Amino acid sequence: MAKQKVQFMETVLRDGQQSLIATRMPLSDILPILGKMDAAGYHSLEMWGGATFDACLRYLNEDPWERLRKIRKAVKHTKLQMLLRGQNLLGYKNYADDVVIDFVTKSVENGIDIIRIFDALNDTRNLKTALEATKNAGGHAQLAISYTTSEFHTVDYFIKLAKEMADMGADSIAIKDMAGILTPQKAFDLVTGIKQEITVPLEVHTHATAGMAEMTYLESVRAGADIIDTAVSPFAGGTSQPATESMLVAMQDLGYPTDVKLDIVSDIASYFAPIRDRFRESGQLNPRVKDVEPKSLIYQVPGGMLSNLLAQLKDQGQEALYGDVLKEVPRVRGDLGYPPLVTPLSQMVGTQSLMNVMTGERYKLIPKEIKDYVRGLYGRPPVPISPEMTKKIIGDASIVTTRPADLIESQMPAFRKAIAKYAHSEEDVLSYALFPDQAKDFLGRREDPFYDVPVQKIDLTFDPTHN
Repeated sequence: MAKQKVQFMETVLRDGQQSLIATRMPLSDILPILGKMDAAGYHSLEMWGGATFDACLRYLNEDPWERLRKIRKAVKHTKLQMLLRGQNLLGYKNYADDVVIDFVTKSVENGIDIIRIFDALNDTRNLKTALEATKNAGGHAQLAISYTTSEFHTVDYFIKLAKEMADMGADSIAIKDMAGILTPQKAFDLVTGIKQEITVPLEVHTHATAGMAEMTYLESVRAGADIIDTAVSPFAGGTSQPATESMLVAMQDLGYPTDVKLDIVSDIASYFAPIRDRFRESGQLNPRVKDVEPKSLIYQVPGGMLSNLLAQLKDQGQEALYGDVLKEVPRVRGDLGYPPLVTPLSQMVGTQSLMNVMTGERYKLIPKEIKDYVRGLYGRPPVPISPEMTKKIIGDASIVTTRPADLIESQMPAFRKAIAKYAHSEEDVLSYALFPDQAKDFLGRREDPFYDVPVQKIDLTFDPTHN
């Protein structure tokens, strides 16, 4: 029987560099290689969304929309892909539907072909507006399962979720394993089951954090996955994806046809190698992110969350509590209905676990975000939270059962008014809507070269004692 064609999504321009260098790659590093990347035969190039938007404004003094337009102009044949957090867009809270529709429409207008849309809780209500907006704008809407593990997150649970997403009108489905905890056998079972229920393409995304990613991809492809996500070797491994060249050689050797040309990908790797070295020398590429972290399998905690918890404890001089905090994470997650540990839930669960251990009393201190989550303002927890835990966290406060964004009035008119002094376009307004402080500073500097120069005060009072 002929084997299916395996396609590759290249992540170096988004998730590869986001995972290893916190999305600090400037456009000047990207533009010279786009011709080769366009000719390599990739299914798509992931190059926008995630943290790229925020990082452009906050650290690189770049307009993220201009980055998209310039990459689109250079890439004439290959699809451009972005990552979107459903109703959260690229931020950490829900936005009104008018912001979501406007943002998605402008993303497609400016050059995005495929939008991967996920929700941290797998609450499909939070995907609906972005899905419809993508399709209405003429884009390809890929809905993504946020993969996680618990006694409730069975293979059957995820198969039903994939079928629901396909029935909603998804153009393709992705299994998004942000923590690198999808084991090879689970991948095989999951892909086999999902492929029996859906007719649209299935893509698998994982991270090399735990040291199993290549095996996971191999079993995914054996089970019928159509697309895998890889990063060209200089920005592969560790908290990033497996290396494109290695997976390509393996797939070809196993007899899977693909359109990707190994000689061109090798040239792309040669181009990115000195860029990686530059980030390594500057200290922005921390060697630790290339480490294999099997603990992420034991504690079911993403690699980035492990290092973040350690850094927080270090700041407090409490590194000795690291093991206790790691043990507390699964307990807190269970208390809160087993949310997938993906942004923003990973940060919230981590912070609550830290507070529980450091205060010596569970839930003595509770962040506002955890209270909002228990109230239903982020969406529906995968498993109902017990009445006792609900009372402990929010007392007698009411619980929201509707889609959280239904409670938010239209926001775009107020955003347009607030940034009218600096905005030239709807894209400028959207930048402000998502990241008000960073966008205002960026747009202010663009309009006025003295925007953020501190005002000097000169004392002109006459002092007769001074000759």
